[in-house]
Formats: sequence, structure tokens, C-alpha cells
Amino acid sequence: MNLLLMGNPNVGKSALFSRLTGIKVTVSNYPGTTVEFKQGKMKHGAEFASVIDVPGAYTLEPTSRAEEVAMEMLELGDLVINVVDATNLERNLYLTLQLLERNIPTIMVLNFWDETKHRGIRIDADVLEEMLGIPVIPIVAVTGEGVNDLIARLDEATPQTYSDGDSARWIRIGNIVKRVQTFTPKHHTFLEKAEDLTIKPVTGIPFALIVLALTFLMVRVIGEVVIRAIFDPLFGWYLPVAARLSTWLGPGWVHDMLIGTLINGGIDFTQSMGLLTTGLYVPVAMVLPYVFAFYVVLGVLEDSGYLPRLATLVDTLMHRLGMHGAGMIPMLLGLGCNVPGALSTRMLKTRRQRFIAATLMAVAVPCMAQTAMIFGLLGPYGLPGFGLLFATLFIVWVGLGLVLNKCMTGSTPETFMEIPPYRVPYVNSLGKKLGMRLRSFITTAIPFMLLGVFLVNLLYISGIIALAGDWASPVIVKVLGLPKEAVASLLVGFLRKDVAVGMLLPLNLTMKQLVIAGVALTMYFPCVATFVVLFRELGIRDLVKSVGIMVALTLLVGGTLNLVL
Repeated sequence: MNLLLMGNPNVGKSALFSRLTGIKVTVSNYPGTTVEFKQGKMKHGAEFASVIDVPGAYTLEPTSRAEEVAMEMLELGDLVINVVDATNLERNLYLTLQLLERNIPTIMVLNFWDETKHRGIRIDADVLEEMLGIPVIPIVAVTGEGVNDLIARLDEATPQTYSDGDSARWIRIGNIVKRVQTFTPKHHTFLEKAEDLTIKPVTGIPFALIVLALTFLMVRVIGEVVIRAIFDPLFGWYLPVAARLSTWLGPGWVHDMLIGTLINGGIDFTQSMGLLTTGLYVPVAMVLPYVFAFYVVLGVLEDSGYLPRLATLVDTLMHRLGMHGAGMIPMLLGLGCNVPGALSTRMLKTRRQRFIAATLMAVAVPCMAQTAMIFGLLGPYGLPGFGLLFATLFIVWVGLGLVLNKCMTGSTPETFMEIPPYRVPYVNSLGKKLGMRLRSFITTAIPFMLLGVFLVNLLYISGIIALAGDWASPVIVKVLGLPKEAVASLLVGFLRKDVAVGMLLPLNLTMKQLVIAGVALTMYFPCVATFVVLFRELGIRDLVKSVGIMVALTLLVGGTLNLVL
């Protein structure tokens, strides 16, 4: 049995999906598209039912690829659970009536039922059920309120035989809303006043700047607290264990592979470059705390409803860079990890917009793991160090966007985004999302980091690094002003940017060289995971163009910094 969760965007389908299926789900692309959907299982009676979270749609008369997929997936369902935003009943009912015209068993859930009380909205669910002829269940998906009632009434869903045209459909909606919904006058709440203030440019732009500044401040503060409180003591305990293992192994290639090079006769977790020293310390103690902090802050911004407002505020700027305001969301997600940032470019309608967004993100948006390493490297130099690096990347981001927008043919059509009301994030929901993201980082990122350390050691032992340094030294030394030993870092950057930045530690570079190396590592090539996703999203032709831009721009910007600084 296939249960389809269908509804407008931002009505809480994903929250209900998590309630019904748990967090062990499959995320797939619909055949022949880049449109994702989630699929999971739930117990229904003596059997398991398949639950599919269908892409959000306003209508079954498609205006976007996501709506086309939603309409096609309707043919796969045995029963539709129509998720409706109870605070915006009139708009949501259009899709409901279209679903009923399809003669498929349907059940309606009125989500955000708690918010109707806060907004002075009263909906008579019993009368609505009578008028539609299908079960109608009020729920609060994030807390689970009403979900048991939904499950208990699934078998009551029956097909209907509506046959309205568009005008008749709106007349029916008007009659339904008039009978079932009433409003009670009430004063604006604090959150409703905040909605107005944060969407208007005069007050919203300063607020956005404050939010972004606080985001980076909170990430740094939380990350450093976690490092000092947890991981520094943990690796302090581990150091004698690694030292005993070093003594037991003795000199040789196995020691160099596992422990790395001894620094002043001892182990230095940041410089030894062994699988069991630097290979563990960099991802766990230097990177994971900042990734954890970023995903905490990002979860709050997502669940509060602020991100769509930010996209609206920057719409004018993003249009000048060749994108709709929603193009800011891949940039923000890319700050956590470039992979979800690249995936989220599919929300942009045209190939031109997707190319510009993906290229700008890959060139000038460092992931949080890499940013954490940059903080560690340039931290001793304070604001002048990492301020110069990030200012350079921002200038490149704006400048490249302006050039691509001018040079690439095509237009930037509007993408209409739903702006949900502000909501206080639920701790349980934030915790589940944080756990899923951290598990993904630990299971995908850390193995790549270990692989990077292993390959670098292998390249060092085999002498390939020395040969590559000699071959690339004219560019690395003369153009970028870096020592030829930095070649190893650039090579590893294709596997993991954060490990590559960490490999600069033993080279004792000056602040100027660290800034140039950090800029080059951010710009010159995406990590392998992002590379694979970009290949899937852009295709081989656009990916080759994008990579060509990255390499050429890296040499231009790096060489300019070398001359100017």
C-alpha cells in the first residue's frame, strides 16, 4: 500500500513524514529528473505501508518540474494524505479539490492546528469533513498531536467524484471557507510584528546583517567551547596511548603511515600526519565541533521561518548576480557543506541560474569544515587574517556573479517562494535534524579525511609529492608565492578541503601565504563529493565550464594577492 503525503510547500509534510516513518528513510530522485522525494515505511494494521513525501505543489496543473513530478507520482498512490496549512485554508483547498476530482481515496489533515488558536482562527473540522466527504483530522505534526487519530482513520478514506472547472472550484472554496472558518480580532503577537519588521528592507537588511554576524559568532564560540570542554581533554588522554604505539612500532613506513612524523621527538596531532594522529584529530577535534555548532544555528534559522525572508531581502542583489533570491539558500547551505548546497540549486528554475549558483558556491563558499580549519590556521592573526581571506572570497563571489550574469544568455525568471509565519522551533525536531546531519557528516566526511591522509602519506613515501612539487613549482612558487611543499595540500584538496587546509600547518607559512593558500584551496576545485553532485546536477559540459572558471580564477586572484600583499 502506497500512502502519498501531498500538499503545498511549507505545510509541514516533512514533519508528518518523520512522525509516521521515523528517521530511517530513503531519499531518491524521481526517474529522469533531479527532483527528490523521501520514502519510508510505517506499520498499518498487520502490514507495512510505504509512505512517500511527494514534492510540494500548489496545483495539479503543473507550473514547475516539481509539480509535474507530484502529478505523475499521484498515479502510484493507493491513498493520499492531503496535508493542509490550517492557518491558510482558502489557498490550500484548491489542491484538495483537484485531488478529490482524481477519484483517489483521500484524507485531509489540518496541520498547525495550535497556531490557529494563536491567530484567532476557528475552523469547524466536523463541518469541513461533511462538506468534503472525506475524513478531516486536526494535527500538530511537530509534536505528534492528532497523528494517532490520523493513523486510526486511514481506512475511512474514500474516493469522491468532483468534476469542477477552475471557476466552479473557486466558488466551491469560497462557500466552504464561509461556512467552516471564522476569525476573532486579536492584537499582533511579538512574532507577527517581527515578521513585518524583518521583511521590509529598511529594517530587514540591518537585521539580516546582525543575524549573519551572530551566526558566525555563535559557530565560533560554540565550536571553541566544545573543543576546550570535550575534545582537548579527550585527546590529552589519548596522547600517551599514541606515544606507546609509536614506540612499539619503531621507525619505518608503517609508523609513518599510522603515527606520522615525530615533531621534536614527540607526536603533534596537528602536524604528524598519521592516520591515528592527525587523521583522527583534525576531523574529530578541529572540524566536528564547528560543524555541530553550524548545524545547531542553521536548524534554528530553518525551523523559525527566517531563511525564506532572507531570500526575499536579497532578491535584488541575487538578480544582479543572475539568480532569484532563493539562490541565497544554496550559499547558506554550502557554508555547512557544499554537497547539500549543490543539491539545493535544483530549486532554481533555469539551467542558467543553476549553473551560476553552483559555480559561485563552489568557487567562493567554503564549507564549515574548511572554515573551521581556516579559523585554526589564521586565528593567531585575528581579524586581519581571516577578515582578509573572507573579504577576498566575497569580492570574488560578487564580481564573478556580475560577470556571469552579463556574459551568459538567458533571463532570470521569478521563483515564487512561500514565506511561512515565524514559529518557535521545537527542541525535539531540532535534535532529530541535528542528529541526522551529524551522522551524515561522520559517516561520509571522516572516511574521506582518513583516505586523504592515507593517500598523502602514500604519495610522500613513494616520492610522487616531490616530483609533483618540482613540476608545479613554477606556478605554486612564482604565481602564488607558496613553497612547493604546498602542492601536497592542493592535491588532497580534491578529496577533502579541510584536510588540505590542515596540511598547511607544518609548513610554517606567513599570514600572507596562509591567506593566499586558503583562498586558492577554496576556489580552485570542489572536493570529490561536491564534484560528483555537480556532475549529476549540471552535466559534463557545464561542469567542465565551471571547473575551467575555478582554475583560471584561482590563478588570477592568487597571483593578484601575491603581488598586492
